[in-house]
Amino acid sequence: MRGRRRAKQSFDPASLPRNGDGVETRHEYEGQMIAKAPQEGISLGEDQVVYFDGDWTLPQLSALERRLADFAWPTSPELIWDLGGIRAIDTGGAWLLQRTLDALQQKGRRVALRRLSPAQAELMQMVARSGSAIQLPASAPRMSGLERIGRLVWREGTELRDALAFLGESVMRFFFTVAHPRTLRGRALLKRVELDGFNALPIIGLLLFLVGTVIAYQGAEQLRALGANIYVVDLVGISLLREVAPLITAIVIAGRSGAAYTAEIGTMKVTEELDAMRTIGLSPMELLVIPRIAALVIALPLLTVFGDLIGVFGGMLVSYGQLGIRFDEFISRFREAIALRHYLIGIGKAPVFAIIIALVGCYQGFQVRGSVESVGRNTTTSVVQAIFLVIVFDALFSILLSWWKL
Repeated sequence: MRGRRRAKQSFDPASLPRNGDGVETRHEYEGQMIAKAPQEGISLGEDQVVYFDGDWTLPQLSALERRLADFAWPTSPELIWDLGGIRAIDTGGAWLLQRTLDALQQKGRRVALRRLSPAQAELMQMVARSGSAIQLPASAPRMSGLERIGRLVWREGTELRDALAFLGESVMRFFFTVAHPRTLRGRALLKRVELDGFNALPIIGLLLFLVGTVIAYQGAEQLRALGANIYVVDLVGISLLREVAPLITAIVIAGRSGAAYTAEIGTMKVTEELDAMRTIGLSPMELLVIPRIAALVIALPLLTVFGDLIGVFGGMLVSYGQLGIRFDEFISRFREAIALRHYLIGIGKAPVFAIIIALVGCYQGFQVRGSVESVGRNTTTSVVQAIFLVIVFDALFSILLSWWKL
């Protein structure tokens, strides 16, 4: 409960909207102790006064119209509207108020307006004069929960169908390229290897060096307490070669190259270059998708090997600085403790991750729908989906290799 003082109106009564005998404007209203609902838009006070708050502008029009449709009006024949809480109002908001006012009057209700500013009064009067020729578009009917679920299932099913169709077309084109190697665009392939592989060396090297030092530093703190300093070599070697280096490399490439694939192909679709290719008989799948998949399948394992070397070197430096393990001791222990299978498992994951990143990036590029905004949206989706799938497949690899005791 809170008090509200008497409100005075300073505008000319003749300027107030009058669309029937039931409209009445009061210049002064004796306030009472009221309590308002916290929601903006429209609310009913305990004094049975209808309060209008917030912005009554075009962006909020649909929500306000729904609130008016659901609003429980007082049962008294005379209503009081308090418009003093309205922060902003445009023609759409004024029209919505006027239409509600007309509807109440047609039902025999009398409406008194209070705390209406001169600007609001002038706007409503203008809308009332031209209102017969303006009709607000009908609001979209509300969807039931079952309908929403149905639409969601339909949308996800359609997207899954498109993704499977793209995957099938890519596989068929891949086998066609294997059977006809001359169709592979060698120059485009080498260019993509340079962009996606060689140019990514600095960021991959820096990240894996830092990760290697962090693993070694954290392991050194624990192993030194146990008197097992030399086992830091096992920790750094197995974790980096088997899991961390392939995963970090794939995530970086998904954010770097996967996003670039989507943006490039999506922009070409917006500018209708893809349609031009098809018109002159060129296959976008052959020209754009296959070279990118092949380039990543080549580049990602090489980047993983590079990341392995840099990461282990970072761990070696920290082991020397924190635990006093010399480089020759580190290398000797590395040869004894790190089995070749850990290295091969890490390298074996890289081509799988490369295919996932390239397919997702190219697929999202083809899903762009005619606007720059769609390019940005699909690029974000591409990165998120690629990283998600890479982590899922990495988890599947771990489970399968654990079953096979590798």
